[in-house]
Amino acid sequence: MSQAIAVDRKAWILLLLLSLVWGSSFILIKKALVVLHPVELACMRISISSLAFLPILLLNFKKVDLSKWPLFLVVGLAGSGIPAFLYAFAQQQVSSSMAGLLNSLTPIFTFILGILIFNDSFRLLKSIGVLVGFLGAALLVVMDKKAGFGGDLAAVMMIVFGTFCYGLSVNTVEHKLKGTGPLVISAASFFMIGPPAMIYLLSQGTIPAVLERPEAWKSLGAILILSLLGTVTASILFYGLVQRTSAVFGSTVAYLMPVMALAWGFVDGEAILFYHLIGLALILTGVYLIKKM
Repeated sequence: MSQAIAVDRKAWILLLLLSLVWGSSFILIKKALVVLHPVELACMRISISSLAFLPILLLNFKKVDLSKWPLFLVVGLAGSGIPAFLYAFAQQQVSSSMAGLLNSLTPIFTFILGILIFNDSFRLLKSIGVLVGFLGAALLVVMDKKAGFGGDLAAVMMIVFGTFCYGLSVNTVEHKLKGTGPLVISAASFFMIGPPAMIYLLSQGTIPAVLERPEAWKSLGAILILSLLGTVTASILFYGLVQRTSAVFGSTVAYLMPVMALAWGFVDGEAILFYHLIGLALILTGVYLIKKM
């Protein structure tokens, strides 16, 4: 009995750590953008993560099915590459709090794409969840625009499209890469998208140029933490959590991550208003209905 309680306690600790790490990604992007251009930020994030995953790839290279490289490319682009650019550009206009709230649309797009592309079964309750979630997102966008906090619609739609990409990546892993270990998937997918990002940084002389800017080390520190914690460590924590418990328990991070993002935004002086909480509640209600069996 005591062992079961200990395991349960460890699972909750892992869940809270993962929520904190992923929920901190948006404020770190905000801090990195003080000095870095969005393209520089995205390429650095991808490059650092790729280099960190390289040892894992080399140690597990025999487990990589090279015939599945198109799938690894899809996972790399949709799960990391494209969103890295979208969120970096969007957060020039959208607060880190709003980015974190809208990011909770990911499970909703995962459900929609599962039906439209991957032939998942249609369920009425889950469909209601989609409508409720989008209602919450619409409330956030409309009210934030009226209050003058939301930035332009194009920036908001970048984040929405980013969650669409995440949904495509999750479905690809679940339906097409079931026989491949999750860490191998992450390492192989970053191997597919890492080299172009590195080539860009080297060809443009980005690092020396950035180091000449005021407060460069603060932004570089933020992107380093974002890459090593928000991408690499978060992947290890998540897969460890799923192995210790279940995919259902691990997916509850979708409820806590936007709360963490909201808290970080508040600490950083961003305005948190009542409609933010209402919108968050609607989105998470939609996520709950979608995940409810």
